[in-house]
Amino acid sequence: MILDLYDKLSGVLPEENIIKDEDMSRHTTFRVGGPADYFLKIESYDKLKEVLSLFRKEGLTMQEDYYILGNGSNLLVADGGYRGAIITLGGEFAECSMESSNVIKAGAAALNVAVANLARDNSLTGFEFAHGIPGSIGGALVMNAGAYGGEMKQVVKSVTAIDENGSEVILSLDELELGYRTSIFKKKKYVITGCLIELQPGDRDEIERTMNELKEKRISKQPLEYPSAGSTFKRPEGYFAGKLIEDAGLRGYSVGGAQVSEKHCGFVVNKGGATATDVYRLIADVQKKVFESSGVKLSPEVILLGDFEA
Repeated sequence: MILDLYDKLSGVLPEENIIKDEDMSRHTTFRVGGPADYFLKIESYDKLKEVLSLFRKEGLTMQEDYYILGNGSNLLVADGGYRGAIITLGGEFAECSMESSNVIKAGAAALNVAVANLARDNSLTGFEFAHGIPGSIGGALVMNAGAYGGEMKQVVKSVTAIDENGSEVILSLDELELGYRTSIFKKKKYVITGCLIELQPGDRDEIERTMNELKEKRISKQPLEYPSAGSTFKRPEGYFAGKLIEDAGLRGYSVGGAQVSEKHCGFVVNKGGATATDVYRLIADVQKKVFESSGVKLSPEVILLGDFEA
């Protein structure tokens, strides 16, 4: 059904913002994945509302027929692509600004690094952990992203979103149901448009030192030289995924061009020429072998989009 919507979409968006058969390997940090039927660039709140309204009238649903793409840093798209529309937000959604002396207003497409830099420049502490997380605020909210003892749950004041009926909603921190790599957005089909982040006054030089220290930790411990989606597996309670994978003898284990990183076993990397199927099969092999070795079931952090069973 989505393939028949070009004329209606072109009545809402400029034609240059509607791309057919866009190669999704260009938009994911794994650098793998096939084409999406449509790739839609939306740069204003009004246009987003119009497109979502059109999709509702056509009976299309989020995830099944369209997907909101952040920075593609936690996404694996099947080699066969995605039979639907990928929506990427830009323009006003990529902005961040000071709402008050200690509150930042950030659009869903604002990069974590940009928000962290704004916080630093205004001597606000609490968001240093996100400086090196390679994604957008929207994606960070969906996953309750975190690192080095910090997580979104600690700093988010409220989130603005569009619900399934097309109404704008404002969700308080308590309503977000933020947990370890999960949120209300994993259960309900909200489209996040932005949020308020509340921080504490701090010393600018100390904030910058902390950000630089965390950056050095990442460079020294993580395989940033290869395409990946960051930590591939959630941390099992009482364990570390990377240690379990290493103990199962899987350091450097490969399927095609995909490999368990030799630098950090918690990362699956694209060593060159990997396909989405390679990554998918490698993840499945790691889950199986770790369970056989330790009895622990690893759950991927990575979101799968498209048909992998084929």
